[in-house]
Amino acid sequence: MKKCVIIELPIYEEVTGMRMKRLLTAALATVCIAGMAACGSGPQGATDTKANKGLPTVGQAVQYNPNHLVNGGKPITIDYWTWNGTGDTALPSFKAYTKIHPNVRIVRHDVNWDDYFTKLPLQLRGKNGPALFAVHNSFDSVLSPYMATYDIPLKSLEADYRNVAPHAVDGKVKYIDSIINTGMWYYNKDMWKEAGLSDKDLPKTWDQMREDAKKLTKRNGSGKLTRAGINFNGSGEYNAMWQGLNYQQGKLLFKSDQTTVNYDTAATKEVLKTIKAIYEDDKSGSANFGTDAQKSFGNGQTAMVYQWGSFAITLKSKYPKINWGVFAPPLWKAETKPLAYDRYNGESTPGINKNARPEQQAVAQDIMKYLLASDDFMKNTAINFQSVPAKKSLDSDKQITAMPSYQAIHPVVDRLIWPGPVPSTLEDTSKQVFENVFYNKKSIDSAVADGQKTMQKDLDGISPKFTSLEKNYAFYKEAAVD
Repeated sequence: MKKCVIIELPIYEEVTGMRMKRLLTAALATVCIAGMAACGSGPQGATDTKANKGLPTVGQAVQYNPNHLVNGGKPITIDYWTWNGTGDTALPSFKAYTKIHPNVRIVRHDVNWDDYFTKLPLQLRGKNGPALFAVHNSFDSVLSPYMATYDIPLKSLEADYRNVAPHAVDGKVKYIDSIINTGMWYYNKDMWKEAGLSDKDLPKTWDQMREDAKKLTKRNGSGKLTRAGINFNGSGEYNAMWQGLNYQQGKLLFKSDQTTVNYDTAATKEVLKTIKAIYEDDKSGSANFGTDAQKSFGNGQTAMVYQWGSFAITLKSKYPKINWGVFAPPLWKAETKPLAYDRYNGESTPGINKNARPEQQAVAQDIMKYLLASDDFMKNTAINFQSVPAKKSLDSDKQITAMPSYQAIHPVVDRLIWPGPVPSTLEDTSKQVFENVFYNKKSIDSAVADGQKTMQKDLDGISPKFTSLEKNYAFYKEAAVD
């Protein structure tokens, strides 16, 4: 049986699993201490009688006029599920929304990542599930059956945002990208300077990268490696990096039928041969030195690693003393425009529960229109993930354009490809391939062939069957044939 208690909380609240957080403000609200259940009864917040807020309309093509009553001004609670906790980048915008519409309470429910995509669909089946929830596109097939489409014209979204079309089904979307997140190379600026390198030495090609790595590598008097110039180990992201490097060589991740994985290729093998040469010929790193590249970089033992934008969060929180910079992925050949510089994946905007009660859905639609019309949510997400915002208007924001990651990635953003919400086997299996080559001493040919079989077996076991969206890429026709 649910238990409700009345405490002093802000209109925007936080509920973490079975634990309630007390926040010292003056507004009255209700918190339920019953797992993830919402109260459904008791005080719901203030009644709003002021339709005209005296506030301007915000937005460009997608616009939000705040001068109206939500839910007729009657108090209403909206539950929001997330795995991101207090770091969820939608939270500040939710708080701003409830200031405009004080009759709306938004209650955050935290579920850890490992449980989120199992527990959430069960909640979404009934009308009492959360009206809003965080979305990760890798679980599109799990969440999409329960999602309502946004009540916003597709043309308006396309005018304001990048890469909307791949998310559209029958002219409607259920979520879009908030940012364009992709891989980049993080380098230690202090090590860079110590090695006599300047910004002019930031590598444009893999040949230059290898030369820089040699200069950044250190050994002690007995020849033992004490600093890796480059590191691909553990979370060194080979499992993500190979995809971009295959695209650079003109190879797609999927064959022309869009369902058969294209891993066992000469391009894949070339990536592994290059890593092997860096370790064994150049001796700029080792499979047995810094077995987790993120930690090795953070501990000042590695000079360069490939990571996505979210690594900036890790550096800020865990390794604040590291003086780091970023540069765009180098190419295989100089002055050659590749099929794509890399793969990208967007952080997704929240989803709306199509099974929620009509009044819940109506408020959720209003909240999403506010988030998509204003810049704050997209800006907050871009800064948090050190990525290019999907919203085009933020290209003129000084805080955004000053980010090193934006400066590195924005020039090539139109040459990044999204293959769709790719199943995790492409990364999980390729990580095993790396381990088989560098730790289990399998041949590259054998490890890659085994990886192809495992990936395809996993893909064949998914229902509904995954279909790549690579054909939606503007430069798809430049791709090499199967």
